[in-house]
Amino acid sequence: RVEAFRDAASAMEQEKEILLEMIHNIQNSQDMRHISEGEKEELNLTANRLMGRTLTVEVSVETIRNAQQQESLLHATKMIDEIVNKLLDDLEDAKIRLMSLYGACTSDVPAGPIDQKFQSVVIGCAIEDQKKIKRRLETLLRNLENSEKSITLLEHQKSSVRQSCNSKQD
Repeated sequence: RVEAFRDAASAMEQEKEILLEMIHNIQNSQDMRHISEGEKEELNLTANRLMGRTLTVEVSVETIRNAQQQESLLHATKMIDEIVNKLLDDLEDAKIRLMSLYGACTSDVPAGPIDQKFQSVVIGCAIEDQKKIKRRLETLLRNLENSEKSITLLEHQKSSVRQSCNSKQD
């Protein structure tokens, strides 16, 4: 029963993360640009209210770690944070590096290179921490993918506007 209880709490932690990500994605959706200002304001108010209510829920499953596992977790987190902090400087490089970290966490054969150093650090972490690290990387990569799509759509819209402006000038 204790393991079932811990599993249920972990599932709730994950569900909270998923809900927050969904709300965030809706707020930043391209579809928001195609609705009226009144509807957009109403959706943003609702999304902010839901975000606030979701953030009031605290679920925490503590992981028992030895000193070496604690050190490995701190090191792995630091490595991910360093890439995230440099994300805005070079989006493509950050994506490649995050993918190599993710490749180090998965048992599947990754499409790209594997960060061997990160892999050895993650192996030193507790199993629950390994799962959380992998989930964090999945979320970061998913968010990057969504950001790239938004940027691509915006660039396409800008070039379409420029083309229509140029054709009107001719």
